Amino acid sequence: MSENQEKPADNDQPTSTPTNASTRETSTESASPREAAPTTPEERIAALETEKSEMRDRMLRIAADFDNWKKRARKDQADGEMRAKEAVLRDFLEIIDNLERATASWGEGKEGDAKSIKDGVDLVLRQFRSKLERYQVKAVEAAGLPFDPRMHEAISQVPTADVKPGSVLHELQKGYLIGDKLLRPAMVVVAAAPAPKPQDGAHAASKTDGED
Repeated sequence: MSENQEKPADNDQPTSTPTNASTRETSTESASPREAAPTTPEERIAALETEKSEMRDRMLRIAADFDNWKKRARKDQADGEMRAKEAVLRDFLEIIDNLERATASWGEGKEGDAKSIKDGVDLVLRQFRSKLERYQVKAVEAAGLPFDPRMHEAISQVPTADVKPGSVLHELQKGYLIGDKLLRPAMVVVAAAPAPKPQDGAHAASKTDGED
């Protein structure tokens, strides 16, 4: 009977051993984060230096990316401006071609009257105006209209009774708009009020005084 009573005691002992081992492992794992965190001033300084170095590298990469973006933006802008210039110049090359053909035919000694020459010049002018309209360029209205300093540039004033004073009498050079923006003002002559004529009675009186 004594041997049978000792066996349960032997069976109970191994069950307590793994419980103690798991408890030690749990306590070790819970202690490891506290050991990884910097506790001394030297460790905290080293951690801050590492963070500072990482932040500096990040800022350098951002600055390099921004510099590359600026270079690409400037290149894209320059390419766009060049393409716009090429499109405009390509259209106006046709006008140069027509003028060169006209001068070449004149140099070959072909006979032509003044009317045919004028018709050729008018044809080139119509083509030129159509090209300008394609790019929203239109002439500024000036003749007979009130002088507008925003659109007109006055060269001189001429006394006249033909038009209202302050109106445009003559247009010396056309002005042009591109869209709603002034490209070039029109050079104009502005009408001024004519000088008052002397009265007939005063003129007769002055003449009588001269005879006496």
